[in-house]
This record gives sequence, C-alpha cells and structure tokens, in this order.
Amino acid sequence: MGARSTAREAALQMLFALDAGNASADRVIADFWRETPGDAEGREYADELVRGIARDLEGTDNRIRAASKNWRLERMTRVDRNVLRLGAWELANRQDVPRAVILDEAVEIAKRYGTEESGSFVNGVLDRIADDCERVDRDRPAGSDSSES
Repeated sequence: MGARSTAREAALQMLFALDAGNASADRVIADFWRETPGDAEGREYADELVRGIARDLEGTDNRIRAASKNWRLERMTRVDRNVLRLGAWELANRQDVPRAVILDEAVEIAKRYGTEESGSFVNGVLDRIADDCERVDRDRPAGSDSSES
C-alpha cells in the first residue's frame, strides 16, 4: 500500500475520532500519532487532510449534502460520512491528485471499513461532487451520467 493510501486510512481514523468527540484537530492528530506511530512518509498528508477537513467542515459537508439528496449527512454511517469528507475535500482542494485516484481510493477504503453498500454509495456521491467541482479526467467529460445514491 502506498504512502498516500496509508495516509488516507490514518486520516479516516482521526476523522472518526473528531466526529465522535469534542477535541480539536490538532489534539486528535497528536493523540493518534502518539498511539499509532505510522509511516512517516504518509503522516504529513494525513495531517493535511484532517486539518483541511476540520478547517472547512461546513463547506465539505455542504458539498456532500448537495450530492446526496436522498441521504441526510447525519443519517449516514460514521465511516461513510468520513470517507466522503476525505474524498470531497481532496476533490475540492487537491488539484494535483487525479479525480480517478481520489474516487478509487475512497471506494476501496469504504469497502474495507464500511458496509456492503458503502463502496457504491461513496462512488456515486463522490462522482457527483467531482462533477460539481469540475474535476475532469482526460478521458471522462464533465457532466457525464453518474450512478444514483
């Protein structure tokens, strides 16, 4: 598994802790790395994801709400909600990471940690967010049909 894949999984765990408690992003990050010394190469990226999402939580959640009209954010499983936050934030803020990589990584994490339906749900919502952010892969035009979620 690559450094960024490992970083995304670490970020998911930290976001899960943020979602469950009242600690700041910096406190959660410090506690996580103290308890789980991880891959130094991916640590910086994981920290960037967590801090970025915490800083723009409302904007990130609004992107998810707009793309998941049939699902209230509060009713989503904690895993799905935080995987979506990871993917939505990366799509909006990391233009250097291809759309396909962000979606593929999020779907794999959702499958690994979520429910049986998590992979397809995350894929559908993030595909809409990618379109809304005008993130286009060279072989996929903006606005092409995406699956229902």
